Amino acid sequence: MSLSETAASVSGAFDSIPIIDIGHASTPDERIALAQQIREACVNVGFFYIRNHSIPQQTIDNVFSAMKAYFSLPLETKMKLYHKEVGNFRGYQPEMDSNTDLANKGDFHEGFAISWEELVPKENDEKRANDGAMAGTNVWPSEPAEFREACLNYCHAAIGVGKTLLPLFALALNLPETYFDDKTRNSAVAMRVLHYPPQTGPEDDGIVGVGAHSDFECFTILWQEPHIQALQLLNSENRWVDAPAIPGTLVISIGDQLARWTNDVFRSTVHRATNRTGVHRHSIPLFFGTDYHVQVEPMPSCVSPERPPKYEPVAAGDYVQQRLRDVYYRNTTLT
Repeated sequence: MSLSETAASVSGAFDSIPIIDIGHASTPDERIALAQQIREACVNVGFFYIRNHSIPQQTIDNVFSAMKAYFSLPLETKMKLYHKEVGNFRGYQPEMDSNTDLANKGDFHEGFAISWEELVPKENDEKRANDGAMAGTNVWPSEPAEFREACLNYCHAAIGVGKTLLPLFALALNLPETYFDDKTRNSAVAMRVLHYPPQTGPEDDGIVGVGAHSDFECFTILWQEPHIQALQLLNSENRWVDAPAIPGTLVISIGDQLARWTNDVFRSTVHRATNRTGVHRHSIPLFFGTDYHVQVEPMPSCVSPERPPKYEPVAAGDYVQQRLRDVYYRNTTLT
């Protein structure tokens, strides 16, 4: 069965999210077996968990500690790096600053956004030479002192996870393992550390942690604070399915870039986060994309007479920037 035929046969009425152990991918047979699991997850759900992801627990503990310390600072201190003044979506994002779903009043979380940066900064980083619409540099708070190092160590480790997944995605699409290599040379990633305060208002108050949306890049690597339920996925029956925060795992979600590239063979699933647990929740999404100058258009293997191309070509950076502007700069329903 072709990829197009496989996608056409899927109902999308999932009720759970698969867990895939990526710790054994050293032989061709192991990688092919993993790619089959990933294909099934991407076509049917658009999300999956991974175990044995290789990010050291100490790296996670360090960034978790640093982000909690940062978010505990006074608002006026954090607002010194307000992203709308810093530029190009880096820096601090306060509560209710975005409205992902216009059916709601706003997104009840705060965050801090960064992109790729070397641990030892380079004056002219060749990895950033072709960022185009997404060009810009990170900004960093003066406190906590360990914030920059902790965030970048985690960012670099998570990028390593992404580079482990890329050849498996290629195999899942019946492509050579190296297919994405020349399209992802420069770590075109965005990362956010997030804090979701407890939501205590009525459930119909129009305020959620983050509204229903799909992600912009190729895929997202998400760390969730363990044991705190917030993330939900929308299946084809319009039913919200919980994605519990399972210790020792990361959540991988297919984003719109990869959905466009695969002509929707891989599913970019709508999801949201609502924190009504009574405790504070933290998470770290890293959005892994193709290099920003790359043209994203449906792959020939995902196109057929019965499934013609659904999307026009678009430069990856232009697409991401426009989607971010839609979230942070369009009119909101705040009163």
